[in-house]
Amino acid sequence: MTPDLFLALAAFAFVSSITPGPNNLMLLASGVNFGFRRTIPHMLGIGIGFTAMVALVGLGLAGIFTAWPPARPALKIAATAYMLWLAWKIAHAAPPEAAHSASARPLTFVQAAAFQWVNPKAWTMALGAVALYAPGQELGAVLWVAGVFGLVNLPCVSSWTVLGLALRRVLADPPRRRLFNRGMALLLVASLYPVLTG
Repeated sequence: MTPDLFLALAAFAFVSSITPGPNNLMLLASGVNFGFRRTIPHMLGIGIGFTAMVALVGLGLAGIFTAWPPARPALKIAATAYMLWLAWKIAHAAPPEAAHSASARPLTFVQAAAFQWVNPKAWTMALGAVALYAPGQELGAVLWVAGVFGLVNLPCVSSWTVLGLALRRVLADPPRRRLFNRGMALLLVASLYPVLTG
């Protein structure tokens, strides 16, 4: 990979990872409700899960949509159902004093990694990255793309948790926290628009 192509890929990875989307909205809400340390498994699940997704998509997994057309509507249904459930969880997140209770917990590593497979933005990013930077789907090129995303994605998504942590003091008031959580839930539902209209 040439230096110019590498820089272009890094810029693509940065812009697509740092901009708002379902992952970043959930990390913002998790930072507010659970703090940075308790959100680490969620952040790692996104970073590692998405890197694995890019590699598998680049190695031909996306071909399932061509080979089996019902896979696309099945993914759309699964994505919609899961994101609505996550939005409900965010909207009903526990108040700060209950944030350490058994029923109030952020996404686990496995849940966050699995979420990448029903996240419309993650699919768009993975398919776009492979199409642009590993069009021949050679193993070396695919691994470069996945590796660059692995290096860039985790710090980007973590910054949203840090932003949530910074907002904790402002949102210490329970009514404000409830309003914030409901707003985040509505934004997560709104992020389904491209899925439902595409």
